[in-house]
Amino acid sequence: MLSIRLVGGPVEGDALALPVRPAGESNPADADLYGPTGAGLPAELTAEAAALLPHLDHPGDAGTVHRSIRPSRTPTRLLLVGVGAGDEAGWRTAGAALARAATRESSITFALPAAAGPEAVRGLAEGLWLASYRFRLPEEERRGTAAGDGGAGDGADPGDGGAGDGATLAEVVLAVSDPEPYRAVLAAARVVAESTCFARDLTNMPSSVKSPAWFAEQVAAAAAGRPGLTLDVRGPDRLVAEGFGGILAVGGGSVREPRLVELSWRPAEASRHVVLVGKGITFDTGGIAIKPREGMKLMRKDMGGAAAVVAATLGAAALNLPVRVTALAPLAENMLSGSAYRPGDVIRHYGGITSESTNTDAEGRLVVADAMAYAVERLAPDVLVDLATLTGANAVALGKRTAALYSENDELAAAVLGAADAAGERAWRMPLPADYAEYLGSEIADVFSAPDQGAGSVVAALFLREFTGKLRDRWVHVDMSAPSWADSHDGELVKGATGWGVRTLLRWLADHTG
Repeated sequence: MLSIRLVGGPVEGDALALPVRPAGESNPADADLYGPTGAGLPAELTAEAAALLPHLDHPGDAGTVHRSIRPSRTPTRLLLVGVGAGDEAGWRTAGAALARAATRESSITFALPAAAGPEAVRGLAEGLWLASYRFRLPEEERRGTAAGDGGAGDGADPGDGGAGDGATLAEVVLAVSDPEPYRAVLAAARVVAESTCFARDLTNMPSSVKSPAWFAEQVAAAAAGRPGLTLDVRGPDRLVAEGFGGILAVGGGSVREPRLVELSWRPAEASRHVVLVGKGITFDTGGIAIKPREGMKLMRKDMGGAAAVVAATLGAAALNLPVRVTALAPLAENMLSGSAYRPGDVIRHYGGITSESTNTDAEGRLVVADAMAYAVERLAPDVLVDLATLTGANAVALGKRTAALYSENDELAAAVLGAADAAGERAWRMPLPADYAEYLGSEIADVFSAPDQGAGSVVAALFLREFTGKLRDRWVHVDMSAPSWADSHDGELVKGATGWGVRTLLRWLADHTG
């Protein structure tokens, strides 16, 4: 992971980055340097930088980076980095842009303005870390591919999702007058970035490797030896004995058996308990209602919700947040075989509610429903939140960058939406129309799993609501199928899995449940 460290005093090194604001009310004529830095820069250097600005295109706009070469002088390279309005989002965009623009540098010093607050450091550091992420297959999997013994195969490019070809940036030094006020926020930003990258790693991993058992093993390894964390993994026998019919039905067509991962963070001082449920379909063929090839190509990402909730729980423990958090990851591979569940089957979920399966490609809601019902009956949380790569209708309604959020609790919905906005992850609240609930009616079960009347994301949310019990007014559902994957580099996102939801959950847990 990219090294970011704080230093006080004069800057050193061959490459120096300075923040720039765009023209605006405070500087109507031209862009300017973002205030005097606290790094003791020579006056002639800042004067030179200021003199360059009128000759540049859109200097100061968040994400712009202009490079100036200074032969035979130190620093040799000067980078002018636009931070926009100077809010956390602008700094995050600036950090991401710098990570990509500085691929020829091994180390860069960034001189922070004396007035920069903790939000600037958090945004800049998160942008740098997240945009410099690269996914690489583990060495043993790369060897397996070459030997033809079950590795990633021709369809998996170990570099896919990288921050940029040939990137060599290894260190960013943040130069400030006094590092102490920023150390805690930089450490917290690192936890958020590491947690997000862990979720990205899980989601990017090809499904030839990523079975339900493999996912559970990764969580176990990440949680091992960390105080306050406990892990319980249910295998097929326990799922049968305890009545997790939805997970068993979806996983019944695969030789790779399902699991239910329960990861808990229980600080002694916690006064509230939040349960996070994440859809964990490690590969989705659609089952008997098989997808076309185009629809299957990225189905390794169909466990993005599970990756997000376990990563957020690990992050909550690393941040020592004073809230009890339980992550539930129902894991299954939806495959086509003689033992696969069928359209028209009636499934008895945990707790006894039955659903009629009308489409075996609407499998995610079945495993999430089991986990939600278990959470309500056995864990009795104060708040229940589920994240799921649930429907293509999410993208039709809101595009590739925005998740759909559903809740009957205005205050809770506003808190999660606010956390998403602050963290740089977009979400939009969608309705739960009462009359649409009629679409769930079945003649042979309590509910249809996937009615044919349209409004796919809305109806999926209404189906899940049936499993919230007494927590109906303390429940949030997030359909994050579209923003869980980026088709190209975009700000702090890199091509591939985005880890969507980790930053939102950690911001919400820190700000609203302490």
